[in-house]
Amino acid sequence: MCGIFAIFSSSLPEVDLRKELITCSSRVRHRGPDWSGYVVINPDANANRPLAHGIAHERLAIMDPESGEQPLVSRDGSVIVAANGEIYNYKELYEELDQPYSPKTGSDCEVILPLYAQHGATVELCKDLRGMFSFILYDKDKDLFLAARDHMGITPLYIGWGNDGSVYIGSEMKSLIGECTKFQFFPPGHIYVSKGKNAGKFVRWYTPAWAPELKPGLTPPTGKYNADILRHSFERAVTRRMMSDVPWGVLLSGGLDSSLVASICARHISRRSSAFPKLHSFTVGLEGSPDLIAAKKVAEFLGTKHHAYTYSLEEGADAIRDVIGKIETYDVTTIRASTPMYLMARKIKAMGIKMVISGEGADEVFGGYLYFHKAPNAQEFYDETVDKLSRLHMFDCLRCNKAMSAWGVEPRVPFLDADFLDVAMNLSPEEKMIHKGPGVSQKDTKIEKWAIRKAFDTPEDPYLPHDILWRQKEQFSDGVGYGWVDSLRDIAEKEVSDQMFANAANRFPHNTPTTKEGYRYRMIFEDLFPGEAAEKTVPGGKSIACSTERAMNWDASFADRADPSGRAAGVHDSAYDATFVADSIVGDEPPAKKPKA
Repeated sequence: MCGIFAIFSSSLPEVDLRKELITCSSRVRHRGPDWSGYVVINPDANANRPLAHGIAHERLAIMDPESGEQPLVSRDGSVIVAANGEIYNYKELYEELDQPYSPKTGSDCEVILPLYAQHGATVELCKDLRGMFSFILYDKDKDLFLAARDHMGITPLYIGWGNDGSVYIGSEMKSLIGECTKFQFFPPGHIYVSKGKNAGKFVRWYTPAWAPELKPGLTPPTGKYNADILRHSFERAVTRRMMSDVPWGVLLSGGLDSSLVASICARHISRRSSAFPKLHSFTVGLEGSPDLIAAKKVAEFLGTKHHAYTYSLEEGADAIRDVIGKIETYDVTTIRASTPMYLMARKIKAMGIKMVISGEGADEVFGGYLYFHKAPNAQEFYDETVDKLSRLHMFDCLRCNKAMSAWGVEPRVPFLDADFLDVAMNLSPEEKMIHKGPGVSQKDTKIEKWAIRKAFDTPEDPYLPHDILWRQKEQFSDGVGYGWVDSLRDIAEKEVSDQMFANAANRFPHNTPTTKEGYRYRMIFEDLFPGEAAEKTVPGGKSIACSTERAMNWDASFADRADPSGRAAGVHDSAYDATFVADSIVGDEPPAKKPKA
């Protein structure tokens, strides 16, 4: 994972532009600590280039560490590219080009140069890319620049506008703070071009058949369940992410998603050679937490070289401000889950590991969050999964990418592979819905993520222990230890007075915090990222167990349980009991204070 940054159409003199370029780009150097590259293009009236441009790249060397420095430049010097991410099918793309191309480097991202030569600044430039990416491209001959972001927003990207009309584009918001009064997320699955019929507009290039604009409300797909097709598709998604020229491993929480990823990696490695180095697996949690126990069992079953890290409540609490600074959000759930991941990433990097494969995205694809138990029908289930996927770049993708990249570790997420999504999201939602409880026979019982569990339930050649394959969903912030979330609430109760919280709507009129914990994070965020543009990059709305607001209407009990923890949905084996009342209650603001137990 790297950091990219650019300033286009700047009126600054060359010396000042280069200084500005380096200053802003250095704010994302944690993403790419291995090397820095800068290119400044000066104005040239003879070339019809009235303004200056600057492109920067902070490199994390994973593919071709020897010669893959960026920005990449075409052979004639006319096209410059700075890219973040991985293009997993780059070799196939080289073979499919209309004109033969001999790469100058072993960088997978170099394939963008011949693709641009073939397709130009159009949506076709991105349609065949398979991976996670955001990139910036400048064409000197046309004085044209463009930027693009992957289909799900797995890699972060922001765009802003300077007072002189310049355009700033960067991997993280911190590179734009203080330089742009207006900035925003660069929307996933879109391309932005400076010239042409859609100049200055975001144009969608990712238009999957199951939801061409990633919006709910369409007729749900009707695809029939086929365990073999689903299993083989996911195995391919995982193995294509194993390409690396540096040491790598897997994140292993002991839950279904990460365990399946680890199992496929371990099986694939063992088939290469018995002498091949063992797969490294990593987990984190409080002492005795559910994830540590489950992950150890999976690691022993798979034969990985396992590394279990524990952290204390104090260590987690001490890291909160740094975490908010790195992940750039005040969303409560994201901060809760990012903190242990951030602490783990530091340990992973200290071991010399630069890349890990993780299990994010499965819950959105298969309706794995526990509140999906209450989905009233297939249409609602489908709409919720589409909505959740469209918002991943603001939540789980943001968390996973930025928490790991804070220490120069690249996370890869096979559940969000575009080809796998075409298989899994074209399944009828009826094939994914949860059926359990009184009146449902054991034969007809389906728990959350039944479809993917069943696909890997092969007793004759098991991928996982049976109890892990069918383990109940744990949200990461719960699985690391239930005491973690409770301790964060207790800290907020001490630091945020009743008077402060009573005036929350006056203090924070946009996305008013509905809990003291949320208020505390908002104060830290505002201190680090001041201004209206920054606060508007974080979505709001009521939620139960990570739901959208739509799902709050699925069950009457949700109104009193608007809490991000999976235990709030009322179906978890360790669910909050009937006396639980959330800090935020759907209704009037500010919310009533939760009574002491």
